[in-house]
Amino acid sequence: MATVVLENVSKIFPGSVKAVENTNLEIQDREFVVLVGPSGCGKSTTLRMIAGLEEVSSGTISIDDRRVNDVPPKDRDIAMVFQNYALYPHMTAYKNMAFGLMLRKFPKAEIDARVREAAQILGITDEQLRRKPKELSGGQRQRVAVGRAIVRKPKVFLFDEPLSNLDAKMRVQMRAEINKLHQRLQATMIYVTHDQVEAMTMGDRIVVMKDGVIQQVDDPIALYDRPKNLFVAGFIGSPPMNFFPGTIQRRADGLWFTEQIDVGDKGGGFSVRIDDPMAGKLASHVGKAAMFGARPEDINDKRLAAQANHDQIVRCKVDVVEQMGAEIHLHLNTGSHTFVARVDPHETARENQPLDMMFDMRKCHFFDGQTEQAII
Repeated sequence: MATVVLENVSKIFPGSVKAVENTNLEIQDREFVVLVGPSGCGKSTTLRMIAGLEEVSSGTISIDDRRVNDVPPKDRDIAMVFQNYALYPHMTAYKNMAFGLMLRKFPKAEIDARVREAAQILGITDEQLRRKPKELSGGQRQRVAVGRAIVRKPKVFLFDEPLSNLDAKMRVQMRAEINKLHQRLQATMIYVTHDQVEAMTMGDRIVVMKDGVIQQVDDPIALYDRPKNLFVAGFIGSPPMNFFPGTIQRRADGLWFTEQIDVGDKGGGFSVRIDDPMAGKLASHVGKAAMFGARPEDINDKRLAAQANHDQIVRCKVDVVEQMGAEIHLHLNTGSHTFVARVDPHETARENQPLDMMFDMRKCHFFDGQTEQAII
């Protein structure tokens, strides 16, 4: 397989529209890297530049230590799986998978062996191989599209939101199939998605993008536990991290975070004490604007919390109770801001009920109110 290296890569469309700006990224041999971000962040454009479907405005792209900026897509030794499958409707699944090899004049015996091998890996039956795309389900069509890439035996596999058209159950199944495929082929794979759950469950490393700029590159756990800025913290996680604007203040008993009260707010705003050693790291931000971040699972009902510290309890009101089966999502209101807590399924809270919630300050996050960069 191969490494893929992007050095200072930018893409500017007509009208001076910057789709990708000064991107530097090194993808290791056999690594599974996921590019993730909201629509318009530049992830698909980046993938298309690697594939050669978009020209690079500036910078260098290398595959297997070879500069490929001016190399046509067919000569880059890559295979791409598209969101809409891109299958030939008049061909059978077998011929769709074999077509690329037929164009390259591979012997018929080798073509058949490769198609059969890919079909076996993906669980495509002989009957399905004889069908045309319109006679296959969405999941089966996507398997054929992946199979067409496998038979090429390329150096790099590129996936452009391949599961977007599938239902929720099939997406989960296909995520597992692609993960198993990566383990079996030990291939270099680059995968684009707007779905952060897909990114978290599939990637060895995740590249988070916003407005054409890479925000953070890290493994899933590091990305979740140690986001570098406010955007990454809010984008990764479902439900997303809760944010509260305010200030860090020094009192006689230590540092406190005090929620900002906006004009027209119905509540008085809350304050929570910041534990050591986190307080020591925040000392230089005393008196400055900050954003306090807490993931839903790090907010507990005072009655159910093992250790309810009075200095870290917030009085709020329950707006909505979402029963999820294995857990409950409580939509809560401090009077100034709303937030979500993920709690035990046996929680008995009801809508409009006042409730005391405790923040686990050991796991909370703080971001600079001006730069939006993580303070800790």
